[in-house]
Amino acid sequence: MAAHPEKALRIHLGLALAEALCVTAFVVELRRAVSGNTLSWAYVFEWPILGAYGVYVWWKLRRPEDTRAVSEPTGEETVALDEYNRYLAEVHDRSTPTDE
Repeated sequence: MAAHPEKALRIHLGLALAEALCVTAFVVELRRAVSGNTLSWAYVFEWPILGAYGVYVWWKLRRPEDTRAVSEPTGEETVALDEYNRYLAEVHDRSTPTDE
């Protein structure tokens, strides 16, 4: 199942913008580092890492959300969920002010 076309377009454009920013910043910092700015060497390594992270996020976002397998609850889990829902209903009833 593919992502909605508009959502996919935004995801791809976001990646393109992020990568353009990272490449540009890498080139700027590399030139500064080579010209003698020693602090820029840290950024020379930081920008490619951020670019790689952008690709990772893009890869995760473009995958359909329903690819994870969800198993049906077991009998024990169903009983525990029902008890918890009853508890929440009781708490809600106690905390709701009455109109008297």
